[in-house]
Amino acid sequence: MTPLVLALVAGAVIGLALGALGGGGSVLAVPALIYLLGFTPVEATTASLIIVTATSATALYAHARDGNVAWKTGSLFAAAGIVPAFLAGAVAGRLPEALLTAAFAAIAALAALRMLRPSGSEPPGRIRPGKAAGAGAGLGAVTGFLGVGGGFLAVPALVSVLGLAMRRAVGTSLLVITVNSLAALTARTGTGGGLQWEVIGPFTGAAILGAWDGKRLATKISGAALQKIFAGVLLAVAAFMLADVIA
Repeated sequence: MTPLVLALVAGAVIGLALGALGGGGSVLAVPALIYLLGFTPVEATTASLIIVTATSATALYAHARDGNVAWKTGSLFAAAGIVPAFLAGAVAGRLPEALLTAAFAAIAALAALRMLRPSGSEPPGRIRPGKAAGAGAGLGAVTGFLGVGGGFLAVPALVSVLGLAMRRAVGTSLLVITVNSLAALTARTGTGGGLQWEVIGPFTGAAILGAWDGKRLATKISGAALQKIFAGVLLAVAAFMLADVIA
């Protein structure tokens, strides 16, 4: 396949993940850009943030129209995670790449296993700001450490820590992803080398279209099924990355 076709296919798959599952975009985008399209890790990280920011914002709009975004909880999560994300990002830049990859895979696997537990139901009118801010700060620190948008951790946190229903957690996580990705992208400005816009542009366009299809798909699948699909994607990515480190 040509780079253009690969970019369109990969973008569509990542858009589906973001639209339907509220996460997985950065987890899938970085390996796709490196292993399929020949980007360096630095270029892939920066390019994936551009792609995920645009796609998440589009998917967020779609979910918000249906009332599936907990704005107060999501805002607390996002705001609390900005500073920890910057600080953790500075530390991560001093660590070996293999260690970061292994940590990424381990956390993705743990998040997947947590998603396989039965989800809670949203406590009506009982959002605890302190708990939301604490979870958001922890998520931001991990996001900065791993250099991704953080949706694959935001959904488990919103479901398991704050008790949001799966569908509402998916929509709310997109708010967190958009803010975290914008913050990380701003911090990485000038560090991504020469960006290949002839690949990033089609990749982003396909991801945005895929996000709309993913959002429609989410309305036809039960929350429990979404959790299992989400966990399966995370476990597959974790296994691939660990195998790459060992090799």
